[in-house]
Amino acid sequence: MSPINNSVSEILLDKVAAWLMRASLSDETLETLVRGFCERLAAAGLPLMRVHLSFSMLHPLYDALGFTWWRGKGVEVSGLRHEELALNPERFLRSPYYYLLNNNLDHVRRRIDPAEPSEFPIFDELKDAGATDYLAFMQPLGTDSDHGMVGSWTTDRHGGFSDDVIAALLKLQNHLAVAAKVAVLGKLADNMLTTYLGANAGRRVMSGQVRRGDGETVRAVLVMADMRGSTMLAEKEGRQAYIETLNGFFDAIATPFNRNGGQILSFVGDGFIAVYPCGRHKEPSEMASREAFAAVSAATARVAALNAERKRQGRDPIGYGIGLHVGNVMFGNVGLRDRLTFSVFGSAVNEVQRLQNLTKKYAHNVVASEAFVNYCGGDWATLGQEKLRGVRQKFTILYPKDAALAAIAEERPDDATQDGLSEAEHVMLLYRNTKRSPGPRGLIDKMLQ
Repeated sequence: MSPINNSVSEILLDKVAAWLMRASLSDETLETLVRGFCERLAAAGLPLMRVHLSFSMLHPLYDALGFTWWRGKGVEVSGLRHEELALNPERFLRSPYYYLLNNNLDHVRRRIDPAEPSEFPIFDELKDAGATDYLAFMQPLGTDSDHGMVGSWTTDRHGGFSDDVIAALLKLQNHLAVAAKVAVLGKLADNMLTTYLGANAGRRVMSGQVRRGDGETVRAVLVMADMRGSTMLAEKEGRQAYIETLNGFFDAIATPFNRNGGQILSFVGDGFIAVYPCGRHKEPSEMASREAFAAVSAATARVAALNAERKRQGRDPIGYGIGLHVGNVMFGNVGLRDRLTFSVFGSAVNEVQRLQNLTKKYAHNVVASEAFVNYCGGDWATLGQEKLRGVRQKFTILYPKDAALAAIAEERPDDATQDGLSEAEHVMLLYRNTKRSPGPRGLIDKMLQ
């Protein structure tokens, strides 16, 4: 057990509070804040065995982000997904945090006696670790906000928490809440920008490219994809079923274009546009084109698997078209002074959109410009020359032979370990501590402690 501390140094507590202020002004992450805070509390002599902190998050995938610090072991980070809470509501209903919510309390303290039955499931684990006292709290991050911080302090000191230690924890809890709110708001902004704009565009906006006209001209491989027969599907399936169909379609076809250098910039209706920035030199243009074509192969296989499943369900297959091109695009902000969008614009964007539409005429799911094929290489066949609307010169239109798609699929199999992971999930995974095993219990158990 920890040695008994008869008093708490106000000087050291003030230093912890000052560090929290500096860290929040330095845009530190929540993980850095929590780890630094807990280690400094321990260094100041507070007899903490374990600290758990959870923060609600405005995020399309996650409800909360949780941190558990154990003395001498560091911090473990977990994200609680929306569906996990629904899968195990009993765990939440029996947690100290539900007790706080249900009774409209700010704090709940419980002495932990190994001889007594556990009031909350988490106490069984804490007893095994030698805990003697437990203090849980709830801290809203604003009067009109749905976001907040819940947490707990645990000690293994003989006799539990002294009054001066409790006073110190309550004092520093407020400082932590202020620092956490700054970090949470920053993370919320990053989450939303990454989810709705993409990682690259989100970083540009966060770095200050927020004025109308801000941006640059870049050379890139362009991909435009679109669902076929969407109007008929929407009428036949109904609103909710069609939204699920559309999301399933995007999961299948769009996922490969959002990695290995590809960036999905925007979803437009039942289609999307993606880019592979490549510069003006031959070698990077060839690499970007081949990555895009590898993504086409993966997308083709994924949609085929989706349609096979839909057939088993007695549902209509989903058709699609993909256009591939290379050109210069303007990458930046356009729109109204008070309502902007961040995307790519220019003649090359219009050209790839018209190329994609030619999949309807030629009855091939994938077509490409000669410029793309010259960089990509492989086995392609010529469909003909087309005068694209609004473009002076004619375009030679080609399609990949089945052998070309099969060859690239064999060479570059789709990474199944990433299936189902959206860009937003990958951002959250950056927080995960991979050095520590997740333990025998699920994420929801860790979040409700």
